[in-house]
Amino acid sequence: MTASQAARPISLALQGGGAHGAFEWGVIDRLLEDGRVEIKAVTGASAGAMNAAVFAFGLMGGASGARKALEAFWRSVSDAGAFPFGRTGVWTDVFNPPWLKETPAWRVTQSLLSNFSPYEFNPFNFNPLRMALEKAVDFEALRARSPVRLYISATSVREGKARIFRTAELTCDHLLASACLPHLFQAVIIEGEPYWDGGYLANPALWPLFYDPTPDDILVVNLNPFHRKGTPKTPAEILDRLNEITFNASLMAELRAVAFVQELIQQGMLEEAPKGRYRNMLIHAIGADVWLDDLSAESKFNTDWRFLEDLKNRGRRAAGAWLASGLAEVGVRSSVDFRAQYL
Repeated sequence: MTASQAARPISLALQGGGAHGAFEWGVIDRLLEDGRVEIKAVTGASAGAMNAAVFAFGLMGGASGARKALEAFWRSVSDAGAFPFGRTGVWTDVFNPPWLKETPAWRVTQSLLSNFSPYEFNPFNFNPLRMALEKAVDFEALRARSPVRLYISATSVREGKARIFRTAELTCDHLLASACLPHLFQAVIIEGEPYWDGGYLANPALWPLFYDPTPDDILVVNLNPFHRKGTPKTPAEILDRLNEITFNASLMAELRAVAFVQELIQQGMLEEAPKGRYRNMLIHAIGADVWLDDLSAESKFNTDWRFLEDLKNRGRRAAGAWLASGLAEVGVRSSVDFRAQYL
């Protein structure tokens, strides 16, 4: 980018997906290295929420500060074995080989363990992610001086609604709430209300970007493939695919709504801002379908550093491919084929 070229403003939308969040780390790293886009807002759930907060805090030290902060955070995740109580790559493969996981005995054991809640098997509510986050982010500084707008989603347990936490209120607890899988962790209590993972109802939430003064362009980075070849047949494969569909459902619904509003604006049935109240949001995507479709849901718990580095490198390659093919569309039109994918 030459001195005469201004970086194009965008918002990032980061899905949750455990250790697969290292893919988003790679995407952000490559975008910062390139410098032709300026990330003005980030909406995230679970691992995406953590990437958002670490990125925003690191960005106070410039692009290089953000890149260093994200690498340090993911190194801490690996060292702590987080996401959560993560597997350690080679040792898990030795002691829990794939063939063992398909045996009846293994399935019976899993079924028995599913009868225990985190209030029983984790009574002290240990969460290794807390240590990694508190080491990576000065939340007081983030609340006061964040250079980007942040939108962190969590699910209100009692009300069954999505809750969006914004920059000025964020603490470590808000991020842990956004990543609280209820079968692994006790609900995170914030102002008397229990919260679970934001991915159930907003993975991530796009709607806050429609109403706040954020860029018209949104780059969605999803970690759960929309499309899969073949039909899952084993219990593990069925559960994996069911989880992917479930955690994509809210994002699919929002993208379908965006496509519907775009079509009405194009047909002249709605008046576009600034004269009207509707924004023609431009959607771009870096998808898991191409870059992560060879990985199972189980690998979202793999915190081995070599695996995280591989995910980062995949994210960098994915961002590079998008910069080459999609950057020219920023500020002009959506580079996502809505009719083919969501209508």
